[in-house]
Order: sequence, then C-alpha cells, then structure tokens
Amino acid sequence: MVDQLDILAIGAHPDDVEIGMGGTLLKYAHLGYKTGILNLTKAELSSNGTVEIRQEEAEQAASVLHVKTRIQYEFPDRELLEHRQACIRAIVHEIRKYRPKIVFAPNKTDRHPDHGHCSTIVKEAVFSAGIKKYMEGENSPFRPSELFYYQINGIMRPQFVIDISNYIDKKMEALACFKSQFQPQEGEIATPLNTGYLEQLRGREKVIGKEVGVEYGEGFLSDKPVVIHNVLGE
Repeated sequence: MVDQLDILAIGAHPDDVEIGMGGTLLKYAHLGYKTGILNLTKAELSSNGTVEIRQEEAEQAASVLHVKTRIQYEFPDRELLEHRQACIRAIVHEIRKYRPKIVFAPNKTDRHPDHGHCSTIVKEAVFSAGIKKYMEGENSPFRPSELFYYQINGIMRPQFVIDISNYIDKKMEALACFKSQFQPQEGEIATPLNTGYLEQLRGREKVIGKEVGVEYGEGFLSDKPVVIHNVLGE
C-alpha cells in the first residue's frame, strides 16, 4: 500500500523545488510529515550537465532534504504546453495515488516560461483530480485541501512566509548537490546559475525572513486568502 504524502511539491525541472522550498520540505520532514517531489522533465536542455548527472544530483539532494518520495517524469524540456493534457493526467495519477494534503507549484509569473507553464498545469491537475468522471477508474477522486506557489527566480512579496532559519544551511547543502548547475565546471559555460546564484538565493531568503522578524524564510502565494486559526500562535 502506498503511503499518503502530506506535501507534494511539483516542479518543471530537477532543482526547481529545492530552490523554491527546500527549507520548508526539510522542516516538515523533521516534524514527522511525509514529503514528495515530482519533476515533469529531466531538464535535458540545460546548458550544463547531463541528464544522468542531474538525476544523481537530484537523488542526493532529496536525501539531504529527507524527501520520502521522488517522482520523475520524462516530458520534453521546453515543451510542456505541447504535452499539456498528458502532463495533467500524469499529475492527476500521482495526486490520486499519494493523496497529498497540500500541493505546491512554481509561481506562475516566474521569468522562466517552463515554470509558469508548470504552474498552470498543476492548477488544472489539482482541480481535475477531484472530478469523479475524469480519468474514471484511475484510482478514486481526490483533491488536495490547498495549492500554494513557491518562487524560484527573483523575489516577490509573499502572502505568507515559512520560517526556515533552522534549516537554511541544510537547504544550501541540498542545492550544493547540483554541482553541474551551481558550481563552475571546467569546459562548461557560465550561466546565471553558476555565477553567484546560491549566494544570491541565501540573501533572498534572509530578506524574506527579515520581513516577518525571523532570520531566514521562504515565501509563498495562494489563489485564495490564507486562513489563520490562531493569531497568537504559529
């Protein structure tokens, strides 16, 4: 029997989720919750590294973040819209299989088109997963209680922030597993990712944390207002 996940974080490429919410995944894993990562592509069009190397790096990073389940699809990089319905069906399959309480997707306004396309596809999949006659016979219908959006590139004004002060170092350790992307390698080309990106990312999480009075934070968006059940507690 498949264990239910509490959190399923979905990205277009290996390292998307780790950049956007690696600290949050680790925090909730340490709190005893079951977390999972789903990547739609193997990022075969990346400027540096190979698919095989990226997969090894992703497995190492998932181990650092104590991720319970890592799901890897092989939809063509930069062609998510061309495979939109197949992507939706794949995500619906995984949602119904793992029945996560919360799903996370990239921020829809991210500068990378794949991230925005992934965001839209995930939103459709979360909705469709709860429709009884959609993919009828493919496990029972299930709709997560929440869909939230994490940020990859840039800095946004979040609707809510999760304190990752105790987990920032481990988040950076997980990202350092992606040596092909974030560390200059001999014979590879310079990109925004291997020219100070991780230092900038750590700085961003510090700025976000400062906004809410903690040392480091990860910011998120929602399509609807976020309920606070106790304004005097977390």
